[in-house]
Amino acid sequence: MAPLTLSVKPQDSSISDASTKRKPNLNVRNSFASVTVGQENPFDFLRTLIEGVIAGGTAGVVVETALYPIDTIKTRLQAARGGEKLVLKGLYSGLAGNLAGVLPASALFVGVYEPVKQKLLRMFPENLSAFAHLTAGAIGGIAASFVRVPTEVVKQRMQTGQFTSASNAVRFIASKEGFRGFYAGYGSFLLRDLPFDAIQFCLYEQIRLGYMLAARRNLNDPENAVIGAFAGALTGAITTPLDVIKTRLMIQGPANQYKGIVDCVQTIIKEEGPGAFLKGIGPRVLWIGIGGSIFFGVLESSKRFLAERRPTKAPRINSEKSED
Repeated sequence: MAPLTLSVKPQDSSISDASTKRKPNLNVRNSFASVTVGQENPFDFLRTLIEGVIAGGTAGVVVETALYPIDTIKTRLQAARGGEKLVLKGLYSGLAGNLAGVLPASALFVGVYEPVKQKLLRMFPENLSAFAHLTAGAIGGIAASFVRVPTEVVKQRMQTGQFTSASNAVRFIASKEGFRGFYAGYGSFLLRDLPFDAIQFCLYEQIRLGYMLAARRNLNDPENAVIGAFAGALTGAITTPLDVIKTRLMIQGPANQYKGIVDCVQTIIKEEGPGAFLKGIGPRVLWIGIGGSIFFGVLESSKRFLAERRPTKAPRINSEKSED
């Protein structure tokens, strides 16, 4: 009996039985779900980018608003040194200012990720779709980092009680630390976020493709949400030590108690022990797991909503009149 093959359309991730297609497009090889993008669907870069920007921005704002208190607790746990007590007041401190950065950052990330992913899926061999997702996630992360890092610096300074408003934080950082102050910990941010973005989106895409292959149908929003939660929680746990380093470098301010990533690692080990690198892992895994569930659920729902409202191409009409 011939093996079952399925087809995936990149525009709407729809899936159907290959028996209705003349050319099968999806198969599994080397334990990775792999995909070949059919040439019958031309790649519209601009539309893909715009839809990615809208869907990404929507998903980012929803997640940040819903889960900001957990993020604040995680940040305060990681920032605490020695026997400092955890403060549970002002858990929404800095949310408004952070949303001003989260919206463009999420929009930029998905706006870059989606067209790059689809372009790479057309370029890579069908058994290397995982590398297309990894690469697209890293490229999207680099693009978004130019907005994410200043936003993260201001947010974490407020979460740790250094400032009472985003405007005060921005003025102080600009006057005392200059432009470079907004990119404090940029190297450690990339060290954390590039692997995070690449791994999370690769896990999500590969599990989702495998699930669609097994189910022989499109996935619904709850199923996308569960896959997103698993991918987010696992990736969040793996990258927690990198997140601790990033937090310490971003909140140190003009004191510059750490000379860089290596010095930060050595100081933490010397003063607090290796266990300090797992500080905040519980809230982080919870936050990113729930966040992944909401983000990917909203993302897929938004992408489907936008895809359903694409203008349909009018049928081609032959204007030539036949002679009697």
